[in-house]
Amino acid sequence: MSQLSIKIPLQHAALVNSFRGRDDRRCTSHPTRSPLAVRCSATLSSVTKSVKSGDSKLSITSRRTVLGAAAAVLGFPLLPKPSQAADDLKTIMVVGATGASGKLVYKELMGREGVKVIAGVRNLDKAKKLGITDAVQIDVTSDPETIAASLVGVDAVVCATGFVPGNPLKMAKAAHAVDNVGTVNLVDAAVSSGVQKFVLISSILTNGRAIGQEKAPGFVITNAFGGVLDEKLVGEKHLKESGLTYTIVRPGGLKSEAPKAPLVVAPEDTLFSGEISRDLVAAAVVEAVFAEGANNKVVEIMESGSCIDPGKPGCPAAAGSNDRSTWFA
Repeated sequence: MSQLSIKIPLQHAALVNSFRGRDDRRCTSHPTRSPLAVRCSATLSSVTKSVKSGDSKLSITSRRTVLGAAAAVLGFPLLPKPSQAADDLKTIMVVGATGASGKLVYKELMGREGVKVIAGVRNLDKAKKLGITDAVQIDVTSDPETIAASLVGVDAVVCATGFVPGNPLKMAKAAHAVDNVGTVNLVDAAVSSGVQKFVLISSILTNGRAIGQEKAPGFVITNAFGGVLDEKLVGEKHLKESGLTYTIVRPGGLKSEAPKAPLVVAPEDTLFSGEISRDLVAAAVVEAVFAEGANNKVVEIMESGSCIDPGKPGCPAAAGSNDRSTWFA
């Protein structure tokens, strides 16, 4: 089994090393798609208790580091805990928090009381310039074990990553690395580190080939950028099969201006066009984190009246709503 390899401050080494040799005979393989997850709750709960309550001076980041290191010393990663109620989701990490949508999700979460928000970013300097104070470095293209060390202690993850189109000759490789492999890596890391909820920002028409939209303009144009919709679909499927409580949010065409109409929330594979403000996407994503009605669903969102041919297939004629409590009811 792969093991974590983590450097920790010398002053914390004794705490981690004190758990070497603990009785782990109750450790048994845990049936899951992720090869990282095993059941060793008794021993690791002792580590968790010592780190979280035994040394109140440790910062949140230090606690995550020590727990990750303890998992490495013991030779196993953390097992996902049973599903928590929405009110128990206290620590949320936004991965991709410096991106166009991710930074708005981060800002939206920061305005919510009783929630600890952590930014998972590739570039810490960029995060600092954006005013993000609690950030950890995460590269979704790295291995799941490395990512998992930064997720220990996190209750919910919002994945707001996505490749940025650039060199046409390299777009396919970039889309595959970030939207496919990167999402899979992050999901596996979330499973192994005990994350309870995973919200993925994807796109409408991700499943376009299966619903007869392969030749639709929206699918053809979007997928021309490195086959990104095909790559996103792999990540979506992996999340659905991971065992995590999830919500996949598929927005229509993204725009940077303020929303002009209420939010329409449509079922999976029913929205073929439409536009939506990134601000409204961020609001919907944050609601999805905490709304139990959003659990284990794929939802598609747009601003009311923004799709082509209202009332016809692929363009719901719903009026939408500004009442957040109704979005996932």
